[in-house]
This record gives sequence, structure tokens and C-alpha cells, in this order.
Amino acid sequence: MQLAQRLDRISEPQTIKMAKLSRELKAQGMDVIDLSLGEPDFRTPAHICAAAEKAIEAGYTKYTPVAGIPELRNAVCTKLKNDNQLEYTPDQIVVSTGAKQSLANAILALIDPGEEAIIPTPYWVTYGAQVSFAEGVPVYVPCGIENDYKISPEQLEAAITDKTRLFIFSSPCNPTGSVYTREELQALVSVFEKHPHIYIISDEIYEYINYTGKHESIAQFDTIKDRVVLVNGFSKGYAMTGWRLGYIAARKEIAAACEKIQSQFTSGTNSIAQRAAVAALLEDNTPSMDMVKAFRERKDYVIRSLAKIPGIRINNPSGAFYAFPDISAFLGKKDGEDVMNTSEDIAMFLLHKGLVTVVDGAAFGSPNNIRISFATSMDNLIEAIKRIEYALGLLQ
Repeated sequence: MQLAQRLDRISEPQTIKMAKLSRELKAQGMDVIDLSLGEPDFRTPAHICAAAEKAIEAGYTKYTPVAGIPELRNAVCTKLKNDNQLEYTPDQIVVSTGAKQSLANAILALIDPGEEAIIPTPYWVTYGAQVSFAEGVPVYVPCGIENDYKISPEQLEAAITDKTRLFIFSSPCNPTGSVYTREELQALVSVFEKHPHIYIISDEIYEYINYTGKHESIAQFDTIKDRVVLVNGFSKGYAMTGWRLGYIAARKEIAAACEKIQSQFTSGTNSIAQRAAVAALLEDNTPSMDMVKAFRERKDYVIRSLAKIPGIRINNPSGAFYAFPDISAFLGKKDGEDVMNTSEDIAMFLLHKGLVTVVDGAAFGSPNNIRISFATSMDNLIEAIKRIEYALGLLQ
């Protein structure tokens, strides 16, 4: 059977692949601890669920407008004004089936075949895949642990060409947990001001999972705001992964373009989930903040424990719920006859010898690392770190 050639430009995300392997081994009765997926282990807050139940009881089950119900688009504008001091109008908001679709809409709306998208690495696995799917050219800029995995203005300037169309990044970052300060964003903005042909996609899905005390959005800078597509959603900060809701805030022309694309793929997203999202944005945010407190406690334990393992180098993430240790000291070592040539070899070794699922860093453009999610219970993390330390100790 011959399938479309565009499939050759993408592959299954390693995050999903490792989670699938974990489920398969668990089904065989093996005691696997899964640290692969970026999914909060908390239940969706009760008041959000109650809003969904109320919507069902009221028969709110019809098709919705492509760009989202008016109540939700207004609520997003209220959230952006109150939390981020950003002024948007409802016609600048497009609600989608998850932030991943929001990203896809924006990339498809902004990039033509052959145009380039600068992506600092490490990066979320989907950025490059979506650019390639749109027939654009991902341009990866390696950012090392010595700079907390963040791109510098000098690196950004050096990567720009006359074909550059997009810059895509996340803060807080998946997979590193790095968070850009206002001063660091201002320095990048100074570069973008010299290149008016470049649009910026700012993935802020981990906004609330932030240990610095204040989230800074690159959309706050008026000189480039019209070129920023702000992407956010509900999965991480509200433990609403299965509800599948994301959104963009952008200038009207970009929002209209994303709405046009979405109208031919999925149309409007789930009506019940949208009603629940209104409650998430406008009602009590205490459950989300309590969740962040738990993540901070886990983060402190995981980073402290990993740092004690000989050979591991690690940054202290300021956001998200991932550890991204550098495991290059273990590359080239052996487990009997098996040589650890790549981070994928390390990830598979930890799965089969330690019964712990992690994701290899090559999937994020950083082949010397692995990603560990601490979005699971402290008991699981304590046991998982013990297993990781034991397994790595077997390598010679």
C-alpha cells in the first residue's frame, strides 16, 4: 500500500512511544513506573467538573462556533488582562482541540514551503514535526546547560536569514523547565525589532507551573506584539489533559487565518469542555496553585536526588514538571555486551533494567539528555530515582 509522502516528514513522538511501551509492560504484569508523559496526576478541580455537569444537564451539546463560544473567548481575554496585563479582544482569540492544534493552526497559517522556523533546542517534540509537515525548514539552535538551555540574542541573530519566517519557543520550557526572565525576553525582542518579517510563536502552556513567582510573556512588548502568537491552554495548569482545549491570542488577521484552517479540519471544539473552561478561567484558582506547590516539592526532591548520582549533570528547572539531566557521562558505557551509544539506548536500558520509563533527549534535539516527568506521586518518584541510580550503577 502506498501512503502520502508527507508522512515521511513526521514520526510518532517519543513521548507517546515510551508511554505506549510502559502500558504494554504493565499489561504483562511488570511493575513499571512511568515518568514519560507530561500529564498532571491530579484530578480536574471539582468546580470545573461541576460546570461541565451543569452544561450537560442544560443540554449544551450542539455544535459550537469554530473559534470558540463567546463566553470562553471573553473569559480568555479577561484572564490575559488580569494575569498578564495583555489587552486582547474576543476576535483575536481562537479556541482549539488542545494547544497542539493551536500550534498547528498558527504554523500552517504563517509558513510557506521552504521558509525557515528558528527553534531553540531543547524543544518540544512537536515543533519541528509541524514545521516539516507544513513544508517549512526547522532551524535548530543548540542551547546548552551552561546557559540554562536558553537562546541568547547573539545566537538568535546568527540564525536569522532572509528565509526566516518563524521563531518558536516555550517558557516555561518543555523539556528543560527553563523560564525566560523579562530581561532575557527584552534582549530577544531587541533582535526581532530589527527583523520585521519574523513572527514569534510563544508556547505558554506551562504558565502556571512556574516556581519563579511571576510569568513573563513576550507578548508584553508593544513593538512586536502584533507579530506574537501566544499559545496557551488548560491541560497543565488545570489538570485538564483529556478535555483537549487550547487557544491562541494573536492579531486579528492571524486569528482569522487560524479559524479558517480549523473550519476545514475540526470546526469548533467540544461544547461541554468549553463551558468547563469558562469556570476554570473565571472561578477559584486555588486548586491549581495547590497543585503547583506539590510539583515544587517533587521538583526539589528529584533535582536534589539526581544531582547526587555520579555522572549526572542537571539544571534546576524554574517551571514545568520535568527534570532534564545530562547523561553524556554514561554514553559509551556497557551493560555486558550492550553499548550505550545514544540517549535512546539509555532510555531503553532504564526501562528494561530499572523498570522506569523516561524519554530520550534526542527527541527534543538534545542527544546527551533524558527527560524525566515528576508529574506523579512522591512515592513513585522516590522508588523511581532508586531504580535509576541502581541501573546506571550497572554500566561499566
